[in-house]
Amino acid sequence: MASLIGTSSSAAAAAILASTPLSSRSSKSSILSLFNSSGQSQGRKFYGGIRVPVKKGRSQFHVAISNVATEISPAQEQSQKLAEESQRPVYPFAAIVGQDEMKLCLLLNVIDPKIGGVMIMGDRGTGKSTTVRSLVDLLPEIKVISGDPFNSDPDDQEVMSAEVRDKLRSGEKLPISRTKINMVDLPLGATEDRVCGTIDIEKALTEGVKAFEPGLLAKANRGILYVDEVNLLDDHLVDVLLDSAASGWNTVEREGISISHPARFILIGSGNPEEGELRPQLLDRFGMHAQVGTVRDAELRVKIVEERARFDKNPKEFRESYKAEQEKLQNQIDSARNALSAVTIDHDLRVKISKVCAELNVDGLRGDIVTNRAARALAALKGRDKVTPEDIATVIPNCLRHRLRKDPLESIDSGVLVVEKFYEVFA
Repeated sequence: MASLIGTSSSAAAAAILASTPLSSRSSKSSILSLFNSSGQSQGRKFYGGIRVPVKKGRSQFHVAISNVATEISPAQEQSQKLAEESQRPVYPFAAIVGQDEMKLCLLLNVIDPKIGGVMIMGDRGTGKSTTVRSLVDLLPEIKVISGDPFNSDPDDQEVMSAEVRDKLRSGEKLPISRTKINMVDLPLGATEDRVCGTIDIEKALTEGVKAFEPGLLAKANRGILYVDEVNLLDDHLVDVLLDSAASGWNTVEREGISISHPARFILIGSGNPEEGELRPQLLDRFGMHAQVGTVRDAELRVKIVEERARFDKNPKEFRESYKAEQEKLQNQIDSARNALSAVTIDHDLRVKISKVCAELNVDGLRGDIVTNRAARALAALKGRDKVTPEDIATVIPNCLRHRLRKDPLESIDSGVLVVEKFYEVFA
């Protein structure tokens, strides 16, 4: 993995063919129970984070949210473990040949999710999906409230569901467990209700019980949301994803009732530029941009084919051969995440980063912020507590090149303009 760190561009290809994504833990739905109660108020009332309109002189509904999920028993843990073992094996991240730029962008986002995700564009068959899904084995563990469908963080109220927050404020002790960061795949044919969640209005009117079914954004909270062929996704769904990724919250509104829940996730998109580009306004919402190309070296192509043949012949044995490298990389990621808060960047370097952005006419300040974050994450990955100009040179093309395009008909710069401006300012 030495070639991975400190490299901003690649000329090789990754292993080909997509692996089946690791299925996420089943999340139980939340039930919103309604019971009738008389009242003499007018306007809107809030119950458990839900806004309900009420009228004077009429009976009003009080809404309470309660999760039906309970703490996972040892038998359930055992069955979950057996289910994971029976899944199709995932290609090891350490076995990916080449594509250092893409791998580095993914690792930096795992170290610091606030970078804002990564958009991966490249030729078909270059291992984009395989590389993203192979990241599953390297994801660290996090603390969650057991049985909570939103993966609430017991130590951070910003990523807690309304019900968990209310229970903690009332002094109730909730069971805490550790689980790996979740990766959720978003299919191209997904509807807005499947992505955001849905409220069963008919059930509320006929049975007096109002059920909220969390969507993919709830499942991806504090995890990774992967959208393959994101450039083919409907624009309104892309807008929903990017808004939730930027704000960290998802709001579902149906028939005057509004429900919000935390939705902080790393958004990873991939696509083939031949099938169309994203609008510049949407591209800007991705923190980093990685380009992958088809390998031209014959020897390297043979190595990729041989490695893939070994994996297809005996996936378990192949994964075992890379176990030591996988564990080493996982420990490196854990150390970097723990040391990230202590990494500093000099004011002079911050000024030069902003000068590069200004002279390249980058709109807004996202380019400045992402470049600072990515440089700090790279320094942490290298085991240092201070950012160097070399760190900035490595990440700045991935942070800025997709922000230079003003016209939707223009193509994304390869990064040459960013590199030239960097050396001009940092000389």
